[in-house]
Amino acid sequence: MAGRMLGYTWIQWLFFFFFYSFFGWCFESTYVSLHEKRFVNRGFIRGPFLPLYGTGALMMLIVSMPFQDNLILTYVAGCVGATVLEYITGVLMETLFKVRYWDYSHKKFNFQGQICLESSLAWGFLTILMTRMIHKPIEAFALWLPSSVLTGVTMVVTVIFAADFALSFKAALDLRDVLVRMEQAKDELEKMQRRLDVILAVSEENWENRKKEWNQSVESTRAGFVQRRDELVSGIEKRFERAKELLPSGRLNVNREELFDLRSKFGVNLQRPELASFLKDFTKRDMLRGNPSMVSKKFSEALEELKKSAVEYKKREKK
Repeated sequence: MAGRMLGYTWIQWLFFFFFYSFFGWCFESTYVSLHEKRFVNRGFIRGPFLPLYGTGALMMLIVSMPFQDNLILTYVAGCVGATVLEYITGVLMETLFKVRYWDYSHKKFNFQGQICLESSLAWGFLTILMTRMIHKPIEAFALWLPSSVLTGVTMVVTVIFAADFALSFKAALDLRDVLVRMEQAKDELEKMQRRLDVILAVSEENWENRKKEWNQSVESTRAGFVQRRDELVSGIEKRFERAKELLPSGRLNVNREELFDLRSKFGVNLQRPELASFLKDFTKRDMLRGNPSMVSKKFSEALEELKKSAVEYKKREKK
């Protein structure tokens, strides 16, 4: 007979994890789909599972076991246990993927946007609901199923879940990498524009005006990443045109090789291979669609552009 932990075998615990992960997916996907007015496959992985709900459910069962006869302590244990789990999970995911999959920054009494009082209080009520009502028929069903059937079904789901999780984990790492590269590409454009400003300003003996112009531009164009990139591209193209006009006169105080090198780098930057590669992958695009509230503190502008690009890419596919 399989070993038991807190009254259940490890197969039964695994079954509960998958069941509540599926239950959480149904709940969140329905809620978000109604809010977005379209079907949203909610969650980190592509299959119908939300592991945070499964882990949270198991945590609620474990922390409430010593207080089964005390409603208040069950509530408090659920509040504390679920909040700690949500915070640790959120911090680890953001540290690893540079993206926050849920964000409470807009809520009152939040901490770092990872947890908030409203959510913590709700976790407590959910713990009571779970231990006193929801779990009882699920437990009865798991105990009723023949051990061989429960083990077989759970093992098959485990293999499918593990494969899905591995693919989703890689997609999340790819998302992180593309955000980093997009930010680097934007930085390269800004450096390129500054270098062209210096070249043109010295050549046109108008350095002070150019410097003032640049400083004002930096301060006034941080409203959006897409707009800023478009402005950078447009501005750099105009600077190249002006440099081309100055070349024959000999007034351009720079060697042609540097100018051609800048032009070549600009062309590569415009191709945006990192963005095109990401958008071609359905799994990666679906990750963005399945997490419409996804935010990133460090790469917020790049993430917003990526989301808009994914929507535009899908529209082009439908045509």
